[in-house]
Amino acid sequence: MTCILVLNAGSSSIKFAAFRSGGGDTLGLLQQGQLDGIGSAPRLQAHDAAGHGLVDRALDNHSVPDAAAAETLVNDWIATHLGATPDAVGHRVVHGGIDFSQPVRVDAAILDRLAALNPLAPLHQPFNLAPIRALLQRQPQLPQVACFDTAFHHGHAPEIDLYALPQSLIAAGVRRYGFHGLSYEYIASRLPSVAPALARGRTVVAHLGNGASLCALQGGRSVDSTMGFSALEGLVMGTRPGNLDPGVVLYLAQEQGLDAGQISHLLYHDCGLKGLSGLSGDMRELLASDAPLARLALDVFAHRVAQSVAAMAASMGGLDGIVFTAGIGEHAPGARATIVQRLGLFGARLDAVANAGRTGVLDIAAPDSRIALRVVPTNEELMIAQHTLGLLRS
Repeated sequence: MTCILVLNAGSSSIKFAAFRSGGGDTLGLLQQGQLDGIGSAPRLQAHDAAGHGLVDRALDNHSVPDAAAAETLVNDWIATHLGATPDAVGHRVVHGGIDFSQPVRVDAAILDRLAALNPLAPLHQPFNLAPIRALLQRQPQLPQVACFDTAFHHGHAPEIDLYALPQSLIAAGVRRYGFHGLSYEYIASRLPSVAPALARGRTVVAHLGNGASLCALQGGRSVDSTMGFSALEGLVMGTRPGNLDPGVVLYLAQEQGLDAGQISHLLYHDCGLKGLSGLSGDMRELLASDAPLARLALDVFAHRVAQSVAAMAASMGGLDGIVFTAGIGEHAPGARATIVQRLGLFGARLDAVANAGRTGVLDIAAPDSRIALRVVPTNEELMIAQHTLGLLRS
């Protein structure tokens, strides 16, 4: 048996999952969980493959002050409760830059190259790399594999990924990269079995969560994405504004007197659904609210998604269907309905009864819909585990 541990580390949480493999390539889930509230109100939760709870415990904030301490605690808990020692660890790393188009085994030199990309994803990359660095120091013999959110989008046509900037800036790496690639790669791997026509055709995958983006998927390959140089571009998100006139940033600096740190905090933490509604960046709270500004935030969100679906269709020369995934895409039928209502241009028609389903693979298109409408749950952790196993065996 091969045991693969997956770590998905962020600024305030670490998601983890453990998988086992026998002689073939099939991976079975052993346990899954997360440690969130790092640095404020840490809580460890985990369940087994059947969904039975293994732990749900609040922790002392002083015992988990940062991501490195969280990684140690998670690693120790897994070592005690897993019943097996991981043969390798796979990590989600947001940014692979231009050079990393495939998963890679990490050593000290690779880690330094990935850390050099921190300025391109300052609120994600350092936290992704923290547990890798800690494990390299503590268990240097343990194979670690970095799996990149940008990798699936490599190979776009130049006109898709280049900004109209001087070539010197493009050479310095200022270009569109796209993110959520591990989620899109998983959906692409599932479509041949759940929706073969969409797997062969022109499909927009809508990864809608606190972070949100669209991917134009043609024949299983990414040809365009709404996210670009950073995770700020594209759709309205929980706390991020999405597409923004660069003049707004100049105005904030020149007229409002905000420095770079203040502008960064505003754009990453205080905009999006949270900023528009004045209530929350959580879609569940907005759907449950009757406040006019909550409705406004939902309308702006849905408009941007529909508008961007049309842009993705233009990159593919047409549209055969839409797949909703991630937290909002999978679990918010009200948000799906609001979006589909704005896609009459493509002949999209929703089956209200089917759309009321909240879990699993769903076909939510009405019989007279001219395009397919599907809900397919994503599984980034399994995608990372598969990459890690493949690299380990090679």
